[in-house]
Amino acid sequence: MSENVNAQKIVPFAESKLSKKEQIASMFDDIAFRYDFLNHFMSLGIDVIWRKKALGYLKQHRPKLMLDIATGTGDFAIMANKRLQPEKIIGIDISEGMLEVGRQKIAKQGLTDKITLQLGDSETISFPDQTFDAITVAFGVRNFENLEKGLAEMRRVLKPGAKLVILEFSNPTVFPIKQLYNLYFRYITPLLGKWVAKSKAAYSYLPESVKAFPQGEVMCNILTNTGFQAVTCKKLTFGICSIYCATR
Repeated sequence: MSENVNAQKIVPFAESKLSKKEQIASMFDDIAFRYDFLNHFMSLGIDVIWRKKALGYLKQHRPKLMLDIATGTGDFAIMANKRLQPEKIIGIDISEGMLEVGRQKIAKQGLTDKITLQLGDSETISFPDQTFDAITVAFGVRNFENLEKGLAEMRRVLKPGAKLVILEFSNPTVFPIKQLYNLYFRYITPLLGKWVAKSKAAYSYLPESVKAFPQGEVMCNILTNTGFQAVTCKKLTFGICSIYCATR
């Protein structure tokens, strides 16, 4: 569990006295206006393929009511609506700035009756037990202040037999992908963040948070210890990204 403790100590602004949760919300509020562009640009568009693969794990389950946690600007929720066609998707996030960008995007696409975005904390999800048919999280769990608490809340609001799908960055181990990845994340990403989003701190935090986050078998064990069943991990693109699936 030591890896998870280290991950919880990684924060965007080391000198700040705010909690990790408060810092994350502030950071995303600041970069919301450029977040979508930078996301796709820095991943060379591969993040779209990763999201499609993650949603593929839910296709046979045909969920009617979905919860998208750390929904940000709603990209994953919008894609889930198109590919899975549930009756309703609720997205929650702690950044009102990101949510506002997402609401505008959803309204523009005429999806306000299908997707609702609201301020919400993954560690205190404001829905009754056994509410949702599926939960998705894309690139958000590493930002949790308390990972186990967030996972336990997800399990609580999932219906029995329902599925959790987590998409998250991971550290590649294959030469030379590992070396190129570390170079790109450590030096190029913060510079792009400084130039485009005017926030070097936010994009310096990204590689540090990925490096510290529990991955692979360690993350699978945390999910199992939280009470999930049938836990799996699928690595994508030489291990740059991982999909974790688990059943309530």
